[in-house]
Amino acid sequence: MTNHAFALSIVIPVYNGAKSIAGLVHALETLEIEGGHEIVLVNDGSPDDSLAVCRRLLGEAKVPITLVNLARNFGEHNAIMTGLRHARGAYVITMDDDLQNPPSEVKRLLEHARASGKDKDVVYTRYSVKQHAYWRNLGSRFANWVADVLMEKPKGLYLSSFRCMSAFLVEQVTRYEGPFPYVDGLIMQATQAIDTIEVEHLPRATGRSNYTLKRLVRLWLNIFVNFSVMPLHLSTIAGFALSLIGLIGVVSVVLEALFFEPPQGWASLMAATLLLSGVQLLILGILGEYMGRLFLTANRKPQTVVREVVRSETAARPGIRVVERV
Repeated sequence: MTNHAFALSIVIPVYNGAKSIAGLVHALETLEIEGGHEIVLVNDGSPDDSLAVCRRLLGEAKVPITLVNLARNFGEHNAIMTGLRHARGAYVITMDDDLQNPPSEVKRLLEHARASGKDKDVVYTRYSVKQHAYWRNLGSRFANWVADVLMEKPKGLYLSSFRCMSAFLVEQVTRYEGPFPYVDGLIMQATQAIDTIEVEHLPRATGRSNYTLKRLVRLWLNIFVNFSVMPLHLSTIAGFALSLIGLIGVVSVVLEALFFEPPQGWASLMAATLLLSGVQLLILGILGEYMGRLFLTANRKPQTVVREVVRSETAARPGIRVVERV
């Protein structure tokens, strides 16, 4: 607990969570955490009444709550990065606002992290059964497979958004200021001291998942081009392979012209042209994605824009509200 205001900070990005966030916060407030805990809510430009609900929770707070209101929607990982920067605990747990992770598991996750001590910087959760739609589970498996290939991730580790990090690791992760954060990629860059624990996963209480196909594709792109140059390596290999195929094709055409009556060849010529053109455009697209992100980073595209930060202290000091406007 040295130099930390709380034993635990719980960071929750809120998006379309008006129907679930109050129940989650009230359940988290009842947890008995040795050394105390706080809750950090990050309203990620939610279009529903999430902000109003979060403001009401500040007035009813039984534990310290910090509300960070973003100027618009920036995405889950951007919102989590902002929440981590406002966390003041010796350990920080991140979790979604949909009540699929039981609040009772928070204390067990913290106890596991404490038992690991200095040997582990982060504890990921895993589920025996995931209560997501089939397409969402398929997308998660694909994202984890991509992470296996592109990042230095321990084989078989499931990258869950319900995780517990030490303050040391949080400090390393939040040093990244670029506009395209991927929290798990930043964790893998900072440490390999990783542990896991199995927890319960509940069906979604209300509404539907905020992860659309578009958001999943954006997540995959972040993994592909932000935390690995392997796509560039693959482009180089593809170029060499196609050059070799082209050389073999040239030799076969010359031999055919010398010793056989050459066919018309229009269909094969068009097929080869379309194949090579498609691969060239794919490689150019990968290069363009890298260059575009470099351009936006160089032009200091913001990771997030914080409109205000509101802190409500415990019931022992009623009515205290600190507002920071940015």
